Amino acid sequence: MNDSLDYTINVRGRLFSLKEPQVMGILNCTPDSFYSGSRKQTEAEIADRANQIVSEGGSIIDVGAFSTRPGADEVSEEEECRRLQKTLEIVRREQPEVPISVDTYRPMVARRCIEDWGADIINDVSEGGITGIVNTPIHESGSMFEVVASLQVPYILMSVKSNLHDMLIAFAKEVQQLRDLGAKDIILDPGFGFGKTLEDNYKILNELEKLQVLELPLLVGVSRKSMIFKLIGGNPATSLNGTTAIHAISLLKGGRILRVHDVKEAVETVRIYEALNGKYPQK
Repeated sequence: MNDSLDYTINVRGRLFSLKEPQVMGILNCTPDSFYSGSRKQTEAEIADRANQIVSEGGSIIDVGAFSTRPGADEVSEEEECRRLQKTLEIVRREQPEVPISVDTYRPMVARRCIEDWGADIINDVSEGGITGIVNTPIHESGSMFEVVASLQVPYILMSVKSNLHDMLIAFAKEVQQLRDLGAKDIILDPGFGFGKTLEDNYKILNELEKLQVLELPLLVGVSRKSMIFKLIGGNPATSLNGTTAIHAISLLKGGRILRVHDVKEAVETVRIYEALNGKYPQK
């Protein structure tokens, strides 16, 4: 147990504590997300999902409009912006106080989401521009690191490296680049499922606590991913139990944010973890 991970990030001038693990609920405004249960496209569906995330105990809403799963179709920048503008405006209307992260690897899209449509955090699966859709070369203009630094917003830096050794070296270099540009609030994501074999994913999970050497909060995104059903069988729809098991392991190894489809179950997992630290609900 490690009760010393007292991280705080600045979300538009408000301090947001990560001392207790937080649950980030996924809202996909895309027709082709790998998990069909997460796809929300109508105004009512988007509003209902935003409210569900918060009512079940989620404290961050992560909005994505562009699937990066293997084999996904590329979405034009204009279409991604159209989807995100619609969705972010609905989510911000429904939940005006809840931090919203935008899941995009396009620097100019990220800027518009922060400046114009109410997003607070940039969640970048490209490791600053290395890759976009899995196994597809990236060809975006601009620098995500420069956008993050100029906007002074929290930034989730996800790794596409296949082992912890290379991940630590790359993270150290990239964090320094971000610091040199003036970025402050950086969250690390080991990138389960991105550039990794099944065996790679579990080797990284086994050593996850070693990322704490960088002294930055850690986000874990494993919800219903193939590393679960390729190991135990089934498909994304049958992978909730495996997801919960990995969430529990991740919390014990220092995870501060769980990015999830199933908010209620993840919040329950956090509460059980917190009880190990002697923290119980107030009666």
